Amino acid sequence: MSSLFNRDLANLSCYNSLYERMSSMNLSVGIVGLPNIGKSTLFNALLKKQQALAANYPFATIEPNVGVVPVPDARLEALAEITKTEEKMSELPPIKPATVEFYDIAGLVKGASTGAGLGNKFLSHIREVSVIAHVVRAFEDPDVIKEGAVDPKSDYEVINAELIIADLQTLENVNLKKHESEIKNYKEVIERLKEALNKGISARDVDLSDEERDAVRELFLLSSKPEITVLNLSEDQYTPQGIDEMVNEYARGLGIDAENIVAISARIESELASLSEEEQKEYLKDLGLDRSGLERLIQKAYKKLGLISFLTAGEKEVRAWTTRLGATAPEAAGEIHTDFTKKFIKAEVVGFDDFEENGGWKGAREKGKARLEGKDYVMKDGDVVEFKIGS
Repeated sequence: MSSLFNRDLANLSCYNSLYERMSSMNLSVGIVGLPNIGKSTLFNALLKKQQALAANYPFATIEPNVGVVPVPDARLEALAEITKTEEKMSELPPIKPATVEFYDIAGLVKGASTGAGLGNKFLSHIREVSVIAHVVRAFEDPDVIKEGAVDPKSDYEVINAELIIADLQTLENVNLKKHESEIKNYKEVIERLKEALNKGISARDVDLSDEERDAVRELFLLSSKPEITVLNLSEDQYTPQGIDEMVNEYARGLGIDAENIVAISARIESELASLSEEEQKEYLKDLGLDRSGLERLIQKAYKKLGLISFLTAGEKEVRAWTTRLGATAPEAAGEIHTDFTKKFIKAEVVGFDDFEENGGWKGAREKGKARLEGKDYVMKDGDVVEFKIGS
C-alpha cells in the first residue's frame, strides 16, 4: 500500500451477534466516536429505555453493550384503543413496537486499526451493524478531558481514517482468483476501491454499479456502511434555532450533507430517559421541540436504510413490523414468519388514516377502505394488514 494510509491491521475476528433477532429485518446502529465525546452518556440513556422495554415486552434480550429500544410510533397507541373498542375488550391489547439495537462500540481511538484501544475487537463489531452513528462533540466542557480529540472536524477525520485503513488491509488480503468468476472486472473494482481509499475517500462514496457493489458486499468494508453523523450539543445549544445553525455549520465544516446529520444533547437524552412519557412531552415542549434526539436518530436511520413500518392489530397484540421500502406483500409477510412468503395467498390492507377514521376493520370494510391485494402489491408505510396464508 502507498500513501498516508500505509499501515497494518491485525486479523479481524468474526463477531457473533449478541441479540437473538425477532425478525429477519433487523435495524442495528453502531455508536462510534473518540472517548469522552458523549457516547457513554447517550448509550446509558438508551439502556434506561431498554429497561422500560424489557419490563413491558419480555422478548427483549439485554446484554452489556447492546441497547434494544422501541421505535417510537404513536400509531400503535391509537391502534390499541381502536382494537379495544372494536373487540369489546376490558383492557388494551399488548403493544409491541419495532425495535432498534444500539451497539456501544467503545475503544475507537487514533491507531485503532493497529490494535490501539481494543481497536481490532471493536472494528470487527462495526461489520455487524446496519448503520454507523458517528458521534462528535460540538462544545467545550472544562470538566471533560477530550482524549486524543481536537475539534469536531478533526475528531470525525480520525475515526474515518481508522475505518479506511482497516478497509485497505481487507482489500490487500483479497483472493482475486477466488472471485474472478463472480464478475469479470473484479480485480479492476478492487484497484478502484484501493485508489479511492488511499485518497481518503470512503468506500460508500466510490462510484460502483449495482453489480460491482454486490460483488464486494461480502468483504464487509467498514467505510461502505451507511453513516449518520451525531452532533452532540450542549444544553444551551439545544434549541430549534441552535440545532439548525449547528447542523448547517458542521455540515459545511465536515463536508457532508446536512441530511446526514442529527443533532442531539446526550445529557438531555439522559434526563428524558428518566421521565415518564407525559413528563418527556412537557420537557420537550419547554425546549420548543416535538421529538427527542433519539426519535430523530431512529427515523434518520430508517430513512438512510430505506425502511418502513407496517402494522398488525388484533386481540392478541398490536404490533409494528419493519420491512424495506419497495417490499411486496409476500416479502413483508416473511418478516412475521419466513414460511408466510411461500404460503402467501392475499393481504387485506387498510391505510392507517382510513383504519383510524373508520374505527377499525369492520368500519373500514363497510366503507370499502379495506382492499384485498395480491403478490405484486408494494407495501406502504403505515399499512394495517391481515395476511391470508395457506396451509
